[in-house]
Amino acid sequence: MGEPHGPLFPSNALRKSDVPSYSSYMVAMNANQHRLWLPKVMSRAPILDESIQRGERNARFALLINPFYAKDPHASFGKHVLTPSLALTSIAGATPTGWRVAYWDENLLHGAPPHDPLPAVVGITVHLTFAARAYELAAWYRKLGCIVILGGLHVLSCPDEVAPHADALAIGDGVQIWPLMLRDIEMGTLKPVYRAGYERPYRDDPPARRDLLPRKSFLTTTSIIATRGCHNRCGFCYLSTEGLQIPYRMRDVQQVVDEIRADQQPYAVFIDNNLGSRPDYLRALCKGLRPLERIWSAAITLDVTDDPSLVREMALAGCTGVFIGFESLSDTNLAESRKRTPRTEDYSRRVAILHDHGIQVNSSFVLGFDEDRADVFSTIAQWVEDNRIECATFHILTPYPGTPLFRRMQAEDRLLHTDWSLYDTAHVVFRPKHLTPDQLLAGYEWLYQRLYSHRSIWKRRPEDWRAVLPYLAMSYLYKRSNRYWHQLISHNLVHAAWSPLVEWTRRRHVRYRKRLADRAIGSSLIPAGV
Repeated sequence: MGEPHGPLFPSNALRKSDVPSYSSYMVAMNANQHRLWLPKVMSRAPILDESIQRGERNARFALLINPFYAKDPHASFGKHVLTPSLALTSIAGATPTGWRVAYWDENLLHGAPPHDPLPAVVGITVHLTFAARAYELAAWYRKLGCIVILGGLHVLSCPDEVAPHADALAIGDGVQIWPLMLRDIEMGTLKPVYRAGYERPYRDDPPARRDLLPRKSFLTTTSIIATRGCHNRCGFCYLSTEGLQIPYRMRDVQQVVDEIRADQQPYAVFIDNNLGSRPDYLRALCKGLRPLERIWSAAITLDVTDDPSLVREMALAGCTGVFIGFESLSDTNLAESRKRTPRTEDYSRRVAILHDHGIQVNSSFVLGFDEDRADVFSTIAQWVEDNRIECATFHILTPYPGTPLFRRMQAEDRLLHTDWSLYDTAHVVFRPKHLTPDQLLAGYEWLYQRLYSHRSIWKRRPEDWRAVLPYLAMSYLYKRSNRYWHQLISHNLVHAAWSPLVEWTRRRHVRYRKRLADRAIGSSLIPAGV
């Protein structure tokens, strides 16, 4: 099982289904009684063997690596194995003919990345929270004689920090840059920095190399992007990073449909920033997906409910769940963060439109805005339960480097430090305006404790009795199985654990959408039972 990183919950009160109030949780936190169980394999990267000697590199062999990052014990350990990284498989798809490419994700708990055979080129994605691990991997492979290329958002926002750790930097659209870099490596003319924008039509990108993925290690390997960009430029979002200009681009509907069909999975996850930015495109996409009889989920903004007929098209096409960044229940917070969204007083009505069409909601909230006070946590918890939100995720406001929020916090001298490993939305890295850092952290942890409790899961069950069993199965497998997730992941059992529930849901939804299609638009809806 692995040694625990911290003690098991010593507070008996916190093990009960009746989670204590936020104020009681603060008392427990101050007494150091709030730490959750976290095995070492989920908190520490695998050890790199420093005894390995420099060897002969395999010409035209490239290895792409997704580095390890420490998991948040308050959220689900299964979160990162629902779908694979699409960035690396997309770059693999752009690998020129004549090159062999492999993929390694350290978060699948299979140990350190391979070195035999030794690749000629190692490409490592660098994100803020695992930058230190990326640098460690880069140094190890460079010591072995490999050429190391670093790319990713952190390379864009902090190139001067990253540059000493790499032979070359890929800044911008890696799909365009990668084949150029490999060509220059063959020619012996590799440059230190390569840049590319996102103006090229998205339809010109080659399909991702999903054949490189260990299919048993993920809920589904059909993670897919139909659109790139977002009509919002929220001040706290990574999309507002200085120098990052991503125009909204759409792939041809048939391209998306063909990729989903080719991967032969019953469930697809759109990882677009906002699949609904162009309602006309979303409607066309739904019409293309409908004959597949698959199920899918996507991130959207709440304004997709402006037109209930579009929500109906989503349901008919197989949409069973949406991820929505509500962010806050304060209109002032939303305005100051520059998020364009319906008024918060209208949130409940719009959520009901999605529920009426059998679409579950994964709500995302950001904690620590300048208008947030100590009552914000109980307010959010009550709203989530009152509206029977099936899944909720929480993020401590985090000023990513290069964003307007970072610059403002820096100018106001409110940053506590720049230890990037803690900029993971699970730690407080700035001074809140009306809360102490301890109060904000306690509120974040308390929300997960409350909404992951047996009582809250039951309270938020769907109104339709036919939907209760699959909802409970999903909730307990995803939200309350952290003691088993590292075993499922390390033994390649993730897909096996999820697949019966996914297929059950797909079949139920196919039956539901047939009934929905028979009803005229505007007539009383029938329960989804999914």
